[in-house]
Amino acid sequence: MLQQVRFPDNQSIVEGGYAFCTNRDCATAYFAISDMIPKASLRAFRFDQEAMLCHCFDISESVYRAALTDGTAEAMKAFVVQQTKDGLCACESRNPSGRCCLADFRQIEKSDDC
Repeated sequence: MLQQVRFPDNQSIVEGGYAFCTNRDCATAYFAISDMIPKASLRAFRFDQEAMLCHCFDISESVYRAALTDGTAEAMKAFVVQQTKDGLCACESRNPSGRCCLADFRQIEKSDDC
């Protein structure tokens, strides 16, 4: 989490005890019992930014949804799966949630009734 926060905001963070807010409409990125870090303090955050699906390989949700529609999604997902198997992803440091995006691919597929 620490590497996600911009300087100088990252200088006062005590590592541990923070949770990631998954609500996209919320202005909070991380929260703890006595602290809150806004999304505006994240290195990868821009107010005009499109919702990202895969931070490691720069795949947005809208691009993946379009690929589901035009039949190219399987190749896109296979690429991410292979890179993950090869250890070439960096989810812990690139994804603000700190978790792997592969479950998010499946969630979008289910929500689009594919």
